[in-house]
Amino acid sequence: MAKSKAYDNESISSLKGADRVRLRPGVIFGSDDLVGCQHSFFEILSNSIDEAREGFGNQIEVTRFRDGSIEVKDDGRGIPLDYNNKEERYNWELVYCELYAGGKYNNLIGDSYEFSLGINGLGACATQYASEYFDVTVFRDGFRFDLHFEKGENIGGLSKEPVRQKKTGTIQKWRPDRDVFTEIIIPLEYFQDMLKRQAVVNAGITFVLNDQESGETDKFYYPEGILGYVHELDQGKGISTPVLFDGLGSGRDRKDKQEYKVKASIAFCFNNEINRLEYYHNSSWLEYGGSPDRAVRNAFVGEIDRQIRALDKYKANESKITFTDVQDSLILVSSSFSTQTSYENQTKKAINNRFIQTFITDLLRSKLEVWFIENKAEGDKVIEQILINKRSRENAERQRLNIRKKLMGNIDMTNRVKKFVDCRTRDVDRRELYIVEGDSALGSCKMGRDAEFQAIIPVRGKILNCLKADYEAIFKNEIIVDLIKVLGCGVEIRTRHNKDLSAFDLSALRWNKIIICTDADVDGFQIRTLILAMFYRLTPTLIEKGKVYIAESPLFEITQRVKREERTYFAYNEREKSQLLAMLGADKCHIQRSKGLGENEPEMMWETTMNPETRRLIQILPDEAAVTFATFDLLLGDNLAGRKSHIEQNGHLYLDMLDIG
Repeated sequence: MAKSKAYDNESISSLKGADRVRLRPGVIFGSDDLVGCQHSFFEILSNSIDEAREGFGNQIEVTRFRDGSIEVKDDGRGIPLDYNNKEERYNWELVYCELYAGGKYNNLIGDSYEFSLGINGLGACATQYASEYFDVTVFRDGFRFDLHFEKGENIGGLSKEPVRQKKTGTIQKWRPDRDVFTEIIIPLEYFQDMLKRQAVVNAGITFVLNDQESGETDKFYYPEGILGYVHELDQGKGISTPVLFDGLGSGRDRKDKQEYKVKASIAFCFNNEINRLEYYHNSSWLEYGGSPDRAVRNAFVGEIDRQIRALDKYKANESKITFTDVQDSLILVSSSFSTQTSYENQTKKAINNRFIQTFITDLLRSKLEVWFIENKAEGDKVIEQILINKRSRENAERQRLNIRKKLMGNIDMTNRVKKFVDCRTRDVDRRELYIVEGDSALGSCKMGRDAEFQAIIPVRGKILNCLKADYEAIFKNEIIVDLIKVLGCGVEIRTRHNKDLSAFDLSALRWNKIIICTDADVDGFQIRTLILAMFYRLTPTLIEKGKVYIAESPLFEITQRVKREERTYFAYNEREKSQLLAMLGADKCHIQRSKGLGENEPEMMWETTMNPETRRLIQILPDEAAVTFATFDLLLGDNLAGRKSHIEQNGHLYLDMLDIG
């Protein structure tokens, strides 16, 4: 066995230059996939945003090219690129070739950028290092400066030439490198979403998006910032008018830490139809929130709970509200800035500053207290709605526990579900469940089946219409509860308070095929439709996954007597009957309309309905969601006018079935 290489003093090495990013992009950008590539773009964009927010330029233009390259253009002061006497190096080297170098480290003393998004001095350099090429053009001090990089290396140094134009700004164009990122074609939707968010939290700055692929140009501009955005989300349908709270303060995360400044703006309203929470810090969207989110939760629950108690709105022994009850009817956008920020990491998806949380909590509590006093009518509406949300949530939770108790757990189905007949195999890939109509069909199917893999459960009469009944009525229905128990996978009930009322689990389904088997008459068709409606409402995934089938029953039994021998044929529709009669000779045949399943001989049940080699199964597959809903609503829902019209136009096709029975 070969010995491993020695681990000694020469085994330790360090990455240098561009390799610090190119070989480990996830350290800076969070990952080396499309998400990381998107973050590299945001690093460049954020520098232009910082300039505009400081009052230098009011438009940022982004261009998306077909080959995946990107250009960001601003009309700020222009990045200083010339020689830096203090550092004894060119600034372009510091900005684009040196990690932890930049012009935003003195923001605590109010230097170039007081409230800055890009404070780490990593973004421009890291994005340049991670690019196939990176071009920079700067206009400032009466000169035009140009730089060109390839795979992290500068080519040709700094070009500088005088120009007459007074306008200043920076243009940066680059193509993310496929050697660094697994994917570099950033979708148009990402740019649209990102620039809209930045327009929202940077009031008065125009963001322009040019898409070379589609030839379209989008502009994003919110003169009122987050308040205008809340108005847009609310659509004038809220139970309170959108309002903006803001404040400025300073403090420390710990007594021995340096003091820093914080300013915060929170726009919100209450709305019964829409809810939204968005948090931004130094204009970066905080996907995971952190300090501002904790502040909002504490302040809103604390103050609204205080108002409810003051008005004596809680019932005896009633528990207090939770933030879920508030959030159900809350549209809120928070935008905060600080001169010192503790981000979760370089990708800036959450912040953890203790003082920022304290500051926003105190700001909201004090402002909310005044708001409830000055807006009593709206405040009373809000309190009533939040109490409705709370009681609805608690009722849904009680219902969830009750349903879980009824449907889930390790049950002995043979003892707990009436008249259910199981099969022998435990191999789910073979197991079939026949849902049959009535006890008489149960008998003939039980004797005609293959007991190794076919199980049977009867439904007695027409089951409840699950499209029109409420959940309480549905789960009091013994037939439906028994069916769900036998399925084993639980139910899917998406309500405002419980997206999944009893933890639906497709892997717990005990059957490979669920086969609805009813008589080929009007009553049988209605029972079949009601069972399908139950699946559609309670377990739609079973339909989506193709687990539900209909067993076709023959309409006609045709007997031909040849000499002393009788042969029986089955026709499933009028066309097949005509074809058989033409082939066999109508004068030699006896035609009988098929009996109900319960009157059939076991051999006939096996041959026509249960034998995998000869039976006919119709797999139920979902149509487009809107079409599926419209069909069920027409047949069983509240569309009475549509149902009447449907019967008038198509009822004659089924008149002959009315004589069956």
